[in-house]
Amino acid sequence: MADEPVRLTSLAHGGGCGCKLDPSVLRTLLAGQPAAGPFERLLVGNESSDDAAVWALDDGTCVIATTDFFTPMVDDPHDFGRIAATNAISDVYAMGGRPIMALAILGMPVGKIPAETVARILQGGAAQCAVAGIPVAGGHSIDAPEPIYGLAVIGTCRREDVRRNVDARSGDALILTKGIGVGIYSAAIKRGSLPEGGYAEFIATTTLLNRVGTALSTDPDVHALTDVTGFGLLGHGLELARGAGCRIVVDAQAVPCLAHAGALCRDGFVTGASHRNWSAYGAEVDLPAGFPEWRRHLLTDPQTSGGLLVASARPAAQATRRPP
Repeated sequence: MADEPVRLTSLAHGGGCGCKLDPSVLRTLLAGQPAAGPFERLLVGNESSDDAAVWALDDGTCVIATTDFFTPMVDDPHDFGRIAATNAISDVYAMGGRPIMALAILGMPVGKIPAETVARILQGGAAQCAVAGIPVAGGHSIDAPEPIYGLAVIGTCRREDVRRNVDARSGDALILTKGIGVGIYSAAIKRGSLPEGGYAEFIATTTLLNRVGTALSTDPDVHALTDVTGFGLLGHGLELARGAGCRIVVDAQAVPCLAHAGALCRDGFVTGASHRNWSAYGAEVDLPAGFPEWRRHLLTDPQTSGGLLVASARPAAQATRRPP
């Protein structure tokens, strides 16, 4: 009898952006780190929680640099590679840039995963980079206790088109370009409880490139961009609010969700990262009396390869349809 294929998710303690350190722990760790320094050309560094670093060149062009990697949230190696690549490339789009190349980051438990499976992960990542129009130009690999894959991505943009997550303005409207619920779907996948058609919806959203960010950055009415990932909609919304020195008001019923996310959440499909997120920043969030716990879990649900959160002048936002 042939050996059963290795389930990638069985080799990892968590998956996707749900395995990120919780926001409060990350802030504590970074608080003791030196600032990136007085480099005149470093437009965006570690002074804020932006999605990537930005360096200005002589001709008004900027280089955008980012890295992102995680453990598997699906068992199909090709899908894992595609999702991880899409998620990493998103950081460039979230700064208003255009990706130009990537380097692969690979950690695999040698002897536990067949070489063919690892090759499929790499092929999936390269295929998604090809969709984005960029090469995987190299990379680095190590023997690791858990499977890890991701990319370091380089992009470019014009200096005037850089969009940070700290520049939202009072009165701006917010646009979210993808529905939330990816973490909830991931929890259901692990327990074999995702409804029919759910996996296809899951793959469709997590492999949809956020390339609309490049176009949005040329609009002067778009003031701030970020992508919604491991800290959930509330966590990344709080980053916008802190940067702007404003409060953000969210109409929970207007937030787009994946088709089965609400029902699954009510049935208890909630990730540990959702609980950690709320513990980390819940004290900064005012919920109305009687707000359902399941809906709160939706708003703190960790997204992997989530959509862009766009802060735009209200008249322009009202005239703009939700990006595809």
